[in-house]
Amino acid sequence: MTNAIPASAGVVQFRGLLRDTRRAGMPKQFFLPKAERAYGNELGINPSVDYAAYVRAIVNTKVTRNEVFGFKLMSWYLDDFLARLRDAHDFGNSTTNDMELLCSAFPGLRFVRIVRLHKLRQALSTARALQTGLWKVQKGKSILREPEFDPDLIEQSLHEAQRQEKLWEDFFRRLGIKPFKVEYEKLCQDYERTIRAVLNFLNIKLPTGARVGPPATTRQADEISRMWEERFIAERPSACSAASG
Repeated sequence: MTNAIPASAGVVQFRGLLRDTRRAGMPKQFFLPKAERAYGNELGINPSVDYAAYVRAIVNTKVTRNEVFGFKLMSWYLDDFLARLRDAHDFGNSTTNDMELLCSAFPGLRFVRIVRLHKLRQALSTARALQTGLWKVQKGKSILREPEFDPDLIEQSLHEAQRQEKLWEDFFRRLGIKPFKVEYEKLCQDYERTIRAVLNFLNIKLPTGARVGPPATTRQADEISRMWEERFIAERPSACSAASG
């Protein structure tokens, strides 16, 4: 079984929760261009020389004991990833549509899409992470610098969040499928129920009595985020109206 997990928000903790079940693969960005070199070295394969061999090796080795493989994709390198799969020639050619191409490379493919309904709060988190260099809050992690309220950066992050969501919507519309949708807000409210729903969609069973614990990462939202949200709404009401619309 193979499962893809495209995502745009809350992906770090969601990915970790799936991995911690030890039944849903170990979803990471194996096909992120800058990460492929390290994985290729680990496998003894040069992705730029034989991409098809790299894909197969990743699928065959990065699995859990129940033979489930999972990977994470982000919208900003989706098209490049599809192009490299097609250029490998082992999974399809110029006439092969995207769904056939992906299913050839990843048999049994299923999609889980992560969305954050509150786009402004997503933008606030992104703007903050861009400044601090801290994309997930964990004990012992240090920041590059203290974050400062930057309405231009927040609005830019808001537009980018909207753009990425449209890319995924267009992608799934083109494929003619409806992915299983995970809402970040619901994930934060009830980790276990959300993860169990995903596993049910993937036809993956947990051992009897197994529980899904809280993530190792911590939500970034705090008093700073709340203050920024109130200030941005007051200073850029038009941007907020466009986002909610």
